[in-house]
Amino acid sequence: MLHRGTHEAPASDGHEHIHADPHFRASLDDALAGRSFDVVVATYGRLRLVADALAGRCADLVAVSGLPAYAGYHEPGRLRPFGMPVLAREEQADAGRAEQAEETTGEGFARKVRATERHILALHAEGAFRASLFRYPTIYGPRQVYPREWSVVRRVRDGRDRIILPDAGLTLTTRCAAVNAAAHLLAAVDRPEAAAGEIFNVGDRDQFTVRQWVEICAAAAGGALRPVSMPFDLAGPGRGLFPVAHDAHLLVDAHKAADRLGYVEPVPAARALADTVRWYLDHPPDERAAGNLVDAFDYTEEDRVIEVYQRATARLAAEQPPAAVAAHPYAHPRAAGQRDHRGR
Repeated sequence: MLHRGTHEAPASDGHEHIHADPHFRASLDDALAGRSFDVVVATYGRLRLVADALAGRCADLVAVSGLPAYAGYHEPGRLRPFGMPVLAREEQADAGRAEQAEETTGEGFARKVRATERHILALHAEGAFRASLFRYPTIYGPRQVYPREWSVVRRVRDGRDRIILPDAGLTLTTRCAAVNAAAHLLAAVDRPEAAAGEIFNVGDRDQFTVRQWVEICAAAAGGALRPVSMPFDLAGPGRGLFPVAHDAHLLVDAHKAADRLGYVEPVPAARALADTVRWYLDHPPDERAAGNLVDAFDYTEEDRVIEVYQRATARLAAEQPPAAVAAHPYAHPRAAGQRDHRGR
């Protein structure tokens, strides 16, 4: 196990630890001098530098990339049509991207991620190693440095009975339990020939809207949170549930690993999510981890925004006519040869 040495997990005591900083080539070269490996699973650091340091040192490289490789992941408004394709496939990383006069920070980051993926596949083509790449989505489970589920768990623990959900919480964001994400990588270790030279999206088989995610987490925490829907732009502190600054869908197709590598999901998503919540109940994140969240848990501001929004929209809601219900378009006569009640 190569890592910086800042977190020593007791469960890994039986394994050799190599301390190096995977963000710097010189540190990697010093740590790896004279060593070679059958398989390397690279999950952290500057992946381009990690790959360069491992060229000629391993037979197989299983490397973790991420969904920010997709154009529009950070800035969906720069794509036409708006946003990433729903159920985006691996080859659609550049779908919808138009040439812009000026590159933004988000698109610049996406470009670097894609460039790193291409660099690793080029090393693969040159014979430096057999490489496969796995695009990680939002990962959840114990010991996350960005504990998203805490946004729900803490509210239940604090006795809150409602939560602001931008756009009714209908956004779909690809998630994957850590145990399932690891199983994707192990599938490539088991079938290196099938994985070689390929990019795979990673995700749980079952995906949930933000509202469903809140309901599952709240129930596992022993409570319930009533959703208060607001437009994203007016949701104020409710936007803290979204680490990216938008609520466009970030849903990718993650079937390729099952089709090509025989990946089988170890833990169903709903159970993994409930297990994560129960872990947070027993191990609340420390101030450092909780401080990484965009969510500020400012309940006073949440209540103020809800009340102002409800006052502002009450008159409009009262003036709305009853919602029209479309008639079924096909005829439904009650006897053969007759027209139905609408004359069809």
